[in-house]
Amino acid sequence: MAQGFGVGRIPFGPGTFGSVLGLGWSALLIGSGKLWIFIAGTMAGIALSVWLCGEGEKILKQKDPGSIVLDEIAAMPVCFAGWVWLQWRTAHLLPPIEKVFASWTVVLFLFVAFRLFDIAKPWPIKQSQALPGGWGVTVDDLIAAIYVNVLLLIVAAAGMR
Repeated sequence: MAQGFGVGRIPFGPGTFGSVLGLGWSALLIGSGKLWIFIAGTMAGIALSVWLCGEGEKILKQKDPGSIVLDEIAAMPVCFAGWVWLQWRTAHLLPPIEKVFASWTVVLFLFVAFRLFDIAKPWPIKQSQALPGGWGVTVDDLIAAIYVNVLLLIVAAAGMR
């Protein structure tokens, strides 16, 4: 599971392919139309990532191996959190999933921004990898997702003027 059901074993760009799976996980959570399901599913995914990525490190006997991609999968809904909040704030409900992915420019923006932050690892993303076990594997992706949200909210605020 930590290897994203085998996606992490793809020899090139496993983190990118894991992030694509994360888009599916995000679509499932947002598609429920319920904010509490989005939040609960995101939190459960993060908790599962910390645990299973830590176990994956032990099994593979490596620190944060590239084949472990559950952290990317779990972080992708966090990338959508700012967008979900903006939707909830204006309509008090989540839009139908067709509307979410019809906004392909938003999805592409979130995806590319996440991959760039995850690959470049600006402060403190790289430093967070020193955390023990699954925390070090997962937290760096969560910080990258938070950076994505900050960027999204800046872009959204600039567009609202």
